Amino acid sequence: MTPRRPNRDRKGAALADLGVAARGPLPYGRGSDADRFLTGAVRSTLLRVTQCFFVSDLHGRTEYYRKLFEAITAERPAAVFLGGDLLPSGLHAFDPAVSAYRDFIADFLVAGFAELRTAIGSDYPRVFLILGNDDGRNVEPVIQDAAAQGVWEYVHGRKTRLDRHDVYGYSYVPPSPFLLKDWERYDVSRHVDHGCVSPEEGMRSVPVDPLEARYRTIRDDLEELTGAAGMDDAILLFHAPPYDTPLDRAALDGRTIDHVRLDVHVGSIAIRRFIEARQPLITLHGHIHESGRLTGAWRTRLGRTHCFSAAHDGPELSLVRFDPGNPQSATREHL
Repeated sequence: MTPRRPNRDRKGAALADLGVAARGPLPYGRGSDADRFLTGAVRSTLLRVTQCFFVSDLHGRTEYYRKLFEAITAERPAAVFLGGDLLPSGLHAFDPAVSAYRDFIADFLVAGFAELRTAIGSDYPRVFLILGNDDGRNVEPVIQDAAAQGVWEYVHGRKTRLDRHDVYGYSYVPPSPFLLKDWERYDVSRHVDHGCVSPEEGMRSVPVDPLEARYRTIRDDLEELTGAAGMDDAILLFHAPPYDTPLDRAALDGRTIDHVRLDVHVGSIAIRRFIEARQPLITLHGHIHESGRLTGAWRTRLGRTHCFSAAHDGPELSLVRFDPGNPQSATREHL
């Protein structure tokens, strides 16, 4: 697949922003007069400003990452969003005899992105990364160290910019049945669904203030993270999907615990309410692998907001391609 031809008006505006006077239409493509003139960061800004990749829930599968690296090399996107659950199971963090967990990060993940950066030079994309509920938080310093080296940008709990778009990252999910609680919060209250384990219980790879575990909610975090900022052009990178949508449908049909039927929708109420109230441009989600298979949908709309999921329970890498300037044209491909 070749990169989309940029809109000529947008290209003219970009030239003006860079202080370059456009003298009539420029031909596009590698080897053209424009390509010979536009090098490095200038070419990067003008010719691939809008194409973005989104992947999630790779769970340490090296074959998924190799496919991602190949796609980046071939298509040269402007940005790549990594939506959490990127590592082998975080439960490995509790076994001192298992070194593969940290080795994977240093020897494969960081090294792989660093080698890609060397190989494609100025075409290396912005890489935005968060962790997910199956990633141990004890590796966060390693992730941050790689960010300091320019391998990626660690955006959990942070705001940055991509062209005219504010980018926010947020890792936490509502209480789940899983035991690792590093990236779990109460959602809008201290309610815990049947079959789930409270964030105050389970296991953590790093200590947390008991008051934070007991009282902090996803709703609180989102209010603090975004404040009163406008969301019209914002992109939010979540791990959890919004509640009661095609993106949070779990395979819990007919299951009961203590005669109580389990809710088949397991996403975040706080995230859904946030989207409905604030209406960001694009939200990116993962976490519920089977949702696309069960609902036949990997995208939905909540008002004006385009919500995309890259979660997938098949053997392929699920790659979402989107253009923030034209989100309705987003596609998802299994590689």
